[in-house]
Amino acid sequence: MASLRDIRKRVKSVKSIKQITYAMKMVSAARIKRAQNAILSSRPFAVKMEGLIFDLYTEMELEGFERSSAYALFADRPRATAAGLVLVAGDKGLCGSFNSNLLKSAAAWLTENRGRKLYVICVGRKSRDFIKRLKGLDLEISAEMVGVFPKVGYVHADILAGSVLKLFSRSEVASVTLIYNEFKSMLTQRIVREALLPLRHHILENPAAAGGNLRDFDFEPEKHTLLEALLPRHIGAQLYRVLLESQAAELAARMNAMEAASKNASELIDGLTLKLNKMRQAMITTELNEIVSGAEALGG
Repeated sequence: MASLRDIRKRVKSVKSIKQITYAMKMVSAARIKRAQNAILSSRPFAVKMEGLIFDLYTEMELEGFERSSAYALFADRPRATAAGLVLVAGDKGLCGSFNSNLLKSAAAWLTENRGRKLYVICVGRKSRDFIKRLKGLDLEISAEMVGVFPKVGYVHADILAGSVLKLFSRSEVASVTLIYNEFKSMLTQRIVREALLPLRHHILENPAAAGGNLRDFDFEPEKHTLLEALLPRHIGAQLYRVLLESQAAELAARMNAMEAASKNASELIDGLTLKLNKMRQAMITTELNEIVSGAEALGG
């Protein structure tokens, strides 16, 4: 049976843990607003850029687009056998099921593509550690980016876009898939798994990407040159939005997890305090009974 000293030590340790979890909750709550504003600021540009790429691609598909060097990012590669994956996870834990659900989705994708040469771009320390632990798959980490959360900048997206384009420049890579957590609300995050490259599937399967008709416009430089210049920026803008979504989702998940941990710690402290008081009361009652019994014995 635990002594009073043991219970007091446990109460003290639980209070210390509660202080840490509460502080982490408040830090995440302070950062989440800025992360939400960053998402709202980046979404219009990313959507408009996607619409412009869609329009240019639709126009040039009628004008012998196959002659353009940008065509390689849109065309299917039926003879390619390898596959690429961009896995965006967190750098730290203590955020509930944020990382575990994401890694389960990544494991499902890896299982589906078993038997192929797989190239993985890891964003976040958790994704890198997960991939390095895997055995029995023909896996290669082509690039990694750790320590970028929770201070993501466009420079990180630009570096990541360069790594993605370098990976897809390999003729044996048929496609590049993106897996990340999308921020829906303070209580909800959604695992997103979508094809990033080739762009043809990503753009044509998204009706919201359609913009206006460009046939009434004259272009300087010409459409092919414009599209070739816009594509790296388009991929960078989409990846920047993805990094911001993942960052906000992680902060929200950590805030909720730390709030639940603080609540559980409070309940545990209350239970231990009640147990401590009962033990003290029992000890005092026992001592009083011994004193009364001793007094009666002396009086008798």
